[in-house]
Amino acid sequence: MKNKKKTIKGFKAVEFMREVRDKISEDIKDMTFEEIKKYFEERRVKLTAK
Repeated sequence: MKNKKKTIKGFKAVEFMREVRDKISEDIKDMTFEEIKKYFEERRVKLTAK
């Protein structure tokens, strides 16, 4: 079976993961535990809505 998915030229998975991780770290650095829980719940809803 052939792979019919196309690659994204210039996409670097590790670089992308690091950017996302760093953005999340920056966003939540001064939040309380309850605020962090709410942040991730809202983020999950946004990502699954797409």
